[in-house]
Order: sequence, then structure tokens, then C-alpha cells
Amino acid sequence: MVDGARRVVTRDQVVRAACELFLRHGAVDMERLATTLAISRATLYRVVRGRDGLLGDVLWLLADRELVRARQRRAHDGVEGVLEVTRCFVDRLRAAAPFRAFLRGEPDTAARVLFGGCDAVHRRAVRAQERILLEVRGEPGPPGPALGQVAFLYVRIVESALYAELLGGTPLDPDLVERAARTVLRR
Repeated sequence: MVDGARRVVTRDQVVRAACELFLRHGAVDMERLATTLAISRATLYRVVRGRDGLLGDVLWLLADRELVRARQRRAHDGVEGVLEVTRCFVDRLRAAAPFRAFLRGEPDTAARVLFGGCDAVHRRAVRAQERILLEVRGEPGPPGPALGQVAFLYVRIVESALYAELLGGTPLDPDLVERAARTVLRR
């Protein structure tokens, strides 16, 4: 920087740069991110407020891309369509080396970012699941407020299977998970 001029960056620019770092390293190092963006760490924190929120944005942006792909590939309506989207999404997430590295390398941070806070990935996943339930209306779905509850329970079942080890458990039987998910979807 010349003559003390400051570089101005937007939150969107920071999130996109953080996504690139995450995909390369399975983590977001704030010092490296600031250097990549040619800004100070103080400026970086002014833009994003904190690492957990930034990680939530990064994880959600990457997850949402995979959800869009899974939804585009869906060939069925109703319960089968919902399960089809979930299977595709979960398979892609499990195959993502950066995501697995993050879960292994920072389990406490992963739990906070995935399940807690006002912008947690979980809350965004529930909202996305509500949209998926609405768009696959091949079978009658729950009315009004029940939709949010079904989406919440469904996402928790999927998270329980996907993050069983992070949550302190052992891997769950995929057939049992699908039966539980199917039960919630059929009310």
C-alpha cells in the first residue's frame, strides 16, 4: 500500500477468498486470508467480525452449491425426491476432503459453527430443507408451521448420521437413518 492508503474489501470478497483457502487447506487461517486479500488482520476482523461467523458463511456457501446440484439431479417427487436430494448431498459432503480435514482438525470449532449461533449452518440447512419440501410436492406435505418442524427434525436426523463421530458417537446404520428420515417425512 502506498502512502497509508487502505484497501477496501467487502464481506462477499472475504467469504469468497476464504472459500478458496478452505478448499485448498481444509481450514481458514485468518493471517493467511488477510495476506491473500492484501489487508491487515484488523481490517479483516472489521469486515467479518469473527472467524466462526466467517467459517459458517464459507461452509454454507459450499454446502448450498452442493444442495443446488443435488436438487438439479433429482428425478423423483415426494418423499423419494427429498431422500434422493439428501443422499446426493451427503455423498458429496462425505467425499469432500477439505470438509473432512476441517472436522478432524477443528472438531470444537466445527461443532460451534455447524450447530450453534444465530447464523449456524444448521439454521440455514433447515430453511433450505423447507424449500426442498415445498418443491417436491408429489405427496401431501405438512401444512404451515409444521413444515418448519418437519424440516428441523429431518435435518437433525441427517446431521446425526453425518456428524455422529463429531457428536461423540459412533457411525450410524444408514438403513436405520433412512427409515427414521422417511418416518419424519411421512409424519
